[in-house]
Amino acid sequence: MAYESFGDPEAPPVLLVMGGGAQMINWPDGFCTELAGRGLQVTRFDNRDAGRSTHFHDAPVPDVRAAMAGDFSSASYTLSDMAADTVGLLDVLGIGSAHFVGLSLGGMVAQMVAIEHPGRVRSLTSMMSSTGNPDVGRPDFAALGELGAAPEDRQGYIDWQVRAIRAIGSPGFAFDEDAVAERAALAYDRGHDPLAMGRQAVATLATGDRTERLRSLDVPTLVVHGSADRMCDVSGGRATAAAVPGAELVVVDGLGHSLPREAWPGLTSLIAAHIHRTEAAAPGS
Repeated sequence: MAYESFGDPEAPPVLLVMGGGAQMINWPDGFCTELAGRGLQVTRFDNRDAGRSTHFHDAPVPDVRAAMAGDFSSASYTLSDMAADTVGLLDVLGIGSAHFVGLSLGGMVAQMVAIEHPGRVRSLTSMMSSTGNPDVGRPDFAALGELGAAPEDRQGYIDWQVRAIRAIGSPGFAFDEDAVAERAALAYDRGHDPLAMGRQAVATLATGDRTERLRSLDVPTLVVHGSADRMCDVSGGRATAAAVPGAELVVVDGLGHSLPREAWPGLTSLIAAHIHRTEAAAPGS
């Protein structure tokens, strides 16, 4: 697993878990440094099948349509396996427990870590994510359908990413086309995998609904969702917050399924405040 850390090694550790098919650079450098600047040790990493981490090229071709119909035979792994990856990374880093911040599919992975490895999670922040219940957090298929499949060539992929982020991004914040294009180009060069999103989508579907398991959590939880999220409807965030006992829900007006530069101060402030409250309330603090 490829990873990178920011901030004071003695500060409370935070693990940033990125979403489906995306790489750790989709946590922008500036976002990471702002979060680290709020007194935290921040680590971002490439999930399996993303960027410079191991890719499952010999796995079955993912059949998302079949998985949506209940046939998971093309699943190469589940979210439990991805959750175990993050625990292995903590072991490598010598970190017993950390504050988990997951975005989109990364939020689902972070939820699974809290469910299956509760001793490794000091706090949970679930962003732009859902519970696995197919009735909530549904994407706007009309918006996504207009995009079509991502082209295989580099420039075509970059242009497609710009169109995609414009479609599912944050209408309440400025759209920085140059930054999106630059990040897409870097992602293509670092380790673009056309089947990664499909493999991770099937893993999500094969994992199923986590709602009842989320009800058993005993971890300080912050749920952040945008009011304008077309990739994962805000109902997903509301359902997550309703399932986790004591969870705090923050709905950000105008935020979609993206991390626009204008939103960084507010988002990093929310996350850092949640983490520092947790640290202050911990026994022996």
